[in-house]
Amino acid sequence: MLLRFTKMHGLGNDFMVIDLVTQHAQLSPKLIRQWSDRHFGIGFDQLLVVEPPGSPDVDFRYRIFNADGSEVEQCGNGARCFARFVQDKRLTAKSEIQVETAGGRITLQVRRDGQVTVNMGAPRLAPQQVPFQADSEAISYPLQVNDLTLEVSALSMGNPHCVTLVEDLDSYPVAELGPLIERHPRFPQRVNAGFMQVLDQHHAQLRVHERGAGETLACGTGACAAAVAGIRRGLLQSPVTIRLPGGNLKIEWAGPGQPVMMTGPASRVYEGQIRV
Repeated sequence: MLLRFTKMHGLGNDFMVIDLVTQHAQLSPKLIRQWSDRHFGIGFDQLLVVEPPGSPDVDFRYRIFNADGSEVEQCGNGARCFARFVQDKRLTAKSEIQVETAGGRITLQVRRDGQVTVNMGAPRLAPQQVPFQADSEAISYPLQVNDLTLEVSALSMGNPHCVTLVEDLDSYPVAELGPLIERHPRFPQRVNAGFMQVLDQHHAQLRVHERGAGETLACGTGACAAAVAGIRRGLLQSPVTIRLPGGNLKIEWAGPGQPVMMTGPASRVYEGQIRV
């Protein structure tokens, strides 16, 4: 059987996108790992799957699988690509799309300029909602990583994030510390490790080691988490431009209990078919 797919990216965070509304396929972690291989497969950070909705008040179900085959709750860059994909494939004529994910419901808005705004919902700040092992909620927490004590923010954007403030992002040992934070025992479901350098009240730089994928060129939920962490610490003010290796995202957040709005591009690279 030949399965149609689209290769897309959001600021260099790249995806294989499959329509399982009009097609049918059985996915397995082994198959996803084969497809994600950049030498012997298609190559991607995440696989995005479009499925029929599970309830009548949403338009689609959106599933995300990391390159290692593990399924995750949310992906902000993927959400923007998802919105462009379902429009390009004429699976919907709506410009505002309601989508259910494993991390909760999100709203996608495709703008006339081609940018996509995603209502990511309110951040979850309580430790048990991340999940993160801590006695009580705080703006930041000490985290022991080998012989270092890092001051981190822990929160969920539908998936878990740990944000560390750094003074010089270019020279910071992201490749060394990212995997250690990802699998730190205080994060029982692992975590996306973000490293942020604040430039001024409305601008910051960010690198993210993503759970199950390694460091990527951009992470949408990571940008949202970093902006929220910076605003809560009094270092940033909304709107915030987060500069990632792949490009910029605009993040807006009015405070606790309010949704995080993320705006950025989504690009199609090519169409293909793969034999299953």
